[in-house]
Amino acid sequence: MIDQQVLLRGGAACLPVRPRTGRYLVLAAVFVCAACGLVYELELVALASYLIGDSVTQASVVLSVMVFAMGVGSLLAKRLRSRAAVGFGLIEAALALVGGSSALVLYASFAWIGESRYALVGFSLTIGILIGAEIPLLMTLIQRVDRQDAGGAVADLFAADYVGALVGGLAFPFLLLPVLGQLSGALFTGAVNAAAGGALVLCVFRRDLTPRSRWLLILCNVAVIAVLAVAGALVDDFERAARRAVYGDGVRVAVQTEVQEVVLTGAGRSSLDLYLDGRLRVSARDEYRYHEALVHPAMNGPHAHVLILGGGDGLAAREVLRYPDVRGVTVVELDGGVTRLARTDRALSELNGHAYRDPRLTAVTADAFNWLRAAHGRYDVVISDLPDPGISTSTKLYSAEFYGLVAESLAPGGRLVVHGGPPLSRPRTFWTVEASMRAAGLRTLPYRMSGRLSDSAAGPDRATHRAHTAHGWGFVLAGPGKRPPLGLAAKAPPLRSMTRAALVDAGRETERARLRGLPPSTLVHPRYWEDR
Repeated sequence: MIDQQVLLRGGAACLPVRPRTGRYLVLAAVFVCAACGLVYELELVALASYLIGDSVTQASVVLSVMVFAMGVGSLLAKRLRSRAAVGFGLIEAALALVGGSSALVLYASFAWIGESRYALVGFSLTIGILIGAEIPLLMTLIQRVDRQDAGGAVADLFAADYVGALVGGLAFPFLLLPVLGQLSGALFTGAVNAAAGGALVLCVFRRDLTPRSRWLLILCNVAVIAVLAVAGALVDDFERAARRAVYGDGVRVAVQTEVQEVVLTGAGRSSLDLYLDGRLRVSARDEYRYHEALVHPAMNGPHAHVLILGGGDGLAAREVLRYPDVRGVTVVELDGGVTRLARTDRALSELNGHAYRDPRLTAVTADAFNWLRAAHGRYDVVISDLPDPGISTSTKLYSAEFYGLVAESLAPGGRLVVHGGPPLSRPRTFWTVEASMRAAGLRTLPYRMSGRLSDSAAGPDRATHRAHTAHGWGFVLAGPGKRPPLGLAAKAPPLRSMTRAALVDAGRETERARLRGLPPSTLVHPRYWEDR
């Protein structure tokens, strides 16, 4: 082991700065590097949730692998303590390159290979090892510049590390993502990381370096920053090429809202596809089958006042507004960017029948759960047109507590209809939705609509879309009193996808495939990932 007292006595005199100044510079580098390290971590979690889905699982994978790797990195760094300055400089250059490019490589893997899980684990492991190697080397460096007991040095290092992590954690969602986006934000963070690590070693510890080591560090840091700068200059071209690989050549609109990425493809209403965070949500070739099955069975009864939860694309509202005796429709959509496109995009507004021009429709930008808690009146029909329950951010909107709020908003004789996922390919998810509705005191009636194979989906989501439509969409109709009848209103408008008899048969077939004994999903015990 290196004699600490020898380092302190012999080393401090050869530094180009005063010991106290050197100590503050080391802590400043710790602060910056910790902030960058947490940005890399959050970037991996966010991008994995976006590309793979199920944010709980992806966050668990990233965090557990990184924490394990940090321990490995700390052990490996013991061999570098005798050359702590050059070792730290090279590690920061490597961390800047790997962390800064991680978002680009993950997105490229998703776009051109269709699989990013292995790349995610690889980056989590590599970044974790490099981050774990920082603290032992920084511990050696801070004792090198200032005579301080080991306990005090550890306290200072971890204080700077934790404060830096706080700043990085806040900067990621409030500054980097909205201003630079995921790809450019990671590249910028890598450049800052390389500059901070290189500046500390080359300025404060330059007399500890041999001429060869000094030039090696200079060249490595210049090369890393240059690579990141070139990637940053080409990031727009990369995004366009990756979008073409994912969505095909027909991308017309691609916007990053405050909630998600929204992409529209197709030249007109007959070929339009709507993607949200890379997942196909609407295909003009078969969307009418889904929306007719979702809306019209629930309209069999009083329907003067209708509440649509989600459905910012206006397609469910289009079906509701086909009933002339509907007096008011309220659409509660989390993403205002989707409703803006539904109003202004020519193809999408034509597809939704210009629903947002109808004076009977009121659009609200809000979280459906919180909006219902504020008690905004009672409705004859509530239509839940929400993202898939397997997506973690939507899990609370398929919980027993959520359905309890919906039940309170229903007028006497009111009905709720929910899309619960494909009952044949994901039966546990579908019947867990149904069990959660029953747990809220609702009487349920499940049914499904057979899908039609569509070739409109492009990229990695195409196989998922075709499998989904082939197995059909599953729905649950429910009411707070007696079980609502499964049928169509006496004055229902002409439908292309169903008849009363076919609807009744679909209900019987779905009921025969019931999975019994499934517990409901609740806020404290979400269960929808169990079907994956």
